[in-house]
Amino acid sequence: MKDLKHLIFFENLLQEAHNELVQKACEEGKRCLGYNCYYIPEVLLNLDGCFSTRLRAPRCTSPDVATYYMTGRTCPYVRSILERAIEGGYNHLSALFGSESCAAMERMEEHFYLLRPVKNDDFFVTIIDPPMKGDKTSLDYYKVQLQKHLMGPLKNVFGVDTSDEALRRAIERFNKVCRVITEIGELRKLDNPPITGYEFHVIQLVSEVCPHELILPYLEETLAELKKRKPDPEFPFRARVVLAGSEIDDPEFTKLIEMCGAMVVADRYCFGSMPSREEIEIADGEDAFTAICRHYLHWNQCARFMDGLKIDQRHDELKRLVKEYKADGIIYENMKFCEFWSYEKVLASHIMIEENDIPCATIEKEYALGSVGQLRTRFQAFVESLEIKKINAEGGV
Repeated sequence: MKDLKHLIFFENLLQEAHNELVQKACEEGKRCLGYNCYYIPEVLLNLDGCFSTRLRAPRCTSPDVATYYMTGRTCPYVRSILERAIEGGYNHLSALFGSESCAAMERMEEHFYLLRPVKNDDFFVTIIDPPMKGDKTSLDYYKVQLQKHLMGPLKNVFGVDTSDEALRRAIERFNKVCRVITEIGELRKLDNPPITGYEFHVIQLVSEVCPHELILPYLEETLAELKKRKPDPEFPFRARVVLAGSEIDDPEFTKLIEMCGAMVVADRYCFGSMPSREEIEIADGEDAFTAICRHYLHWNQCARFMDGLKIDQRHDELKRLVKEYKADGIIYENMKFCEFWSYEKVLASHIMIEENDIPCATIEKEYALGSVGQLRTRFQAFVESLEIKKINAEGGV
């Protein structure tokens, strides 16, 4: 296929947290607000005068200093984020809105407060205690947490307009980004898509780390380009897979899977578009803040949720993605030392294989893409097993 016009530009934006568009927005006087988890509603960090950026640590290979503070037996993602902060990579941030999504995540966010690695006089850290269930009581608690630790500081420290009218404007802008990303992503449902999983991964990531109003024109142009783009005469992959798991913010990981012959047709992981790019709907008689909290609590697929309804929701969502995106199997990933996703990976893969006859492969990885040879071998073996399953099914075996 012909190269996408803005792909190299998008790839370059992902090389630094303080990228070209982030710099431009900061120079225009907007406040850059960092966050690490879906529990922090992205839309609330994009109120008038602010913009969100989900924290990544591109090209971080050795978080030695952060390991000194957090030990080597904690999540490599959070250590890499802290390492990049100590290196001075987040001095453009005005605040970090954290979530106690897990003990390691909270420890990293606490070190942003204790070590003061961000050299910005206005910078502050605030952390919410997110719910572990999806019922009404949890929604009420979630609203209190976000009001106290997010809405309050935005209004009282930075003077941000947090009125219902301002929230509705933010939702409208946010939904524009969601519509474009969703329409691009749904192209992957086609038998022979005009986009690869790697390209979509890059596009999704730039929508999370760049100011929405600056990246949106490029996304809209890319969507128009993809609608006219002619795919290869034949589908160039041997299988189609759903990628599920924790933090995957390196498109090279998706590229590695696709180089082994499996197109990643759906991205159900932290930093992915499912969830994160569902449009927010406001019910009749509902205030905008309640609608936002309800939306994020409902769509949240974090393995931290322990109640049966949310566990079933995670599994049902994967079954839906396999069916709608015509996937042949699922690759479950968890970050090394991630307790929540390591448990989820074992349970969910067992249920998918034994109860739903959906092939699954499970892998554990570091934050930085390492052990490529071992990963390649695992992926190639999984693709071959998917091909054998197809052949047996066609032959009636």
